Amino acid sequence: MDKIMNIVFAKDPFEKEFHQAVSEVLRSVKPVLDKNPEYRYAGIMERIIEPERVIQFRIPWVDDQGEIRVNRGFRIEMNSAIGPYKGGLRFHPSVNLSILKFLAFEQIFKNALTTLPLGAGKGGADFDPRGRSDNEVMRFCQSFMCELYRHLGQDTDVPAGDIGVGAREIGYLFGMYKKLKNEFSGVLTGKSLNWGGSLIRPEATGYGTVFFAEEMLATRNDSLKGKVCLVSASGNVAQYTIEKLNQLGAKVVTISDSSGYIYDEKGIDEAKLQYVMYLKNGRCGRIKEYAQKYPEAVYSEHDRSLDHNPIWNIKADCAFPSATQNEINVKDAQNLVNNGVYVVSEGANMPTIPEGVEIFLENKILYGPGKAANAGGVAVSGLEMSQNAMRIKWPREEVEAKLKSIMQGIHRACLLASEEYGTPGNYVNGANIAGFVKVADSMMDQGIV
Repeated sequence: MDKIMNIVFAKDPFEKEFHQAVSEVLRSVKPVLDKNPEYRYAGIMERIIEPERVIQFRIPWVDDQGEIRVNRGFRIEMNSAIGPYKGGLRFHPSVNLSILKFLAFEQIFKNALTTLPLGAGKGGADFDPRGRSDNEVMRFCQSFMCELYRHLGQDTDVPAGDIGVGAREIGYLFGMYKKLKNEFSGVLTGKSLNWGGSLIRPEATGYGTVFFAEEMLATRNDSLKGKVCLVSASGNVAQYTIEKLNQLGAKVVTISDSSGYIYDEKGIDEAKLQYVMYLKNGRCGRIKEYAQKYPEAVYSEHDRSLDHNPIWNIKADCAFPSATQNEINVKDAQNLVNNGVYVVSEGANMPTIPEGVEIFLENKILYGPGKAANAGGVAVSGLEMSQNAMRIKWPREEVEAKLKSIMQGIHRACLLASEEYGTPGNYVNGANIAGFVKVADSMMDQGIV
């Protein structure tokens, strides 16, 4: 394992997020490699950490003032052992190779866990759509797709949305792809319902994260009913996490954005959630306006000088981190445990630093890592691909039932793998091992390619 990590450090010395993701998986799968030396002989781990293809390109576009802008675009085609590359596009100023490689690497195991035939990829650009007009976003997306289209295909690479890429962006991207290729195919997921999208796709990641928490609680003969829950962020994942928690009888008391967080002791009920959706989706407003609308809630600005995030220092039963990577540090993790939280189900990708994960595991809380808990999004993307291929549309109830069944299957696979390799109840090891074995066996079948 040290030898492999040394190779990663040497090849990619500044990609700390990628190092973090690889290190976690290596720790989990070491017993698998010890038990199955054929994986070592075939160099499975060395191959799985190296992307099959990294595409980088410039994106020139013109803003509303007529000024020429240039951004940098990427697509990481990580692994195609079990299907076409599948993973979102992220438009955010923080986008770089390290973040996209870590996301693509995580996607390998997440997609394998769904049991659907999906390979792994990730992409995006260091473009910030916030504050940009629709025309500016359209021009950027069209320029982005003018390069990316040549690498996509429904049997090759099928991107979806991610941070900064919602229905608007997917629409512009798809329109340009269709024009360039002169074909109408399911080459992007997260499409609008009128032209090939799937019901439940916007809700899928949030709903799936809650379904995973529900399954973890069931192992202790417990449920989400009556539980006090902390949710971070206020985007798509957070919104639908709150919606499903409300439906299952839980009470959510927090929500946040990059400027601060809300604590609403009475709970963010359905009416309040509808206001949040209007505020964030319709007006692109700031979450502090929630406290102006509902004076019983308390708004706190983010204090960058603090060594912890106060949203994780509130008494509760469950936590659903739904913002971004490494939002929970060591102190945050300890605060969650100290305040009675015994369920953490990650809606974001790798939101807890490794030392924080160790605190969760040492305290034997129910901890669902992102690659398992938030796999609902890519699962319904896979279902959207199936519906496109068959030229049909399943009703809402059918898609949600399939999503719940997939999340139950992921939970079961994690538990079985963790038990088989001597760490029962450790969902981190279970997720990594179950996903790894499926991909490794497929790579063994296909030879050294």
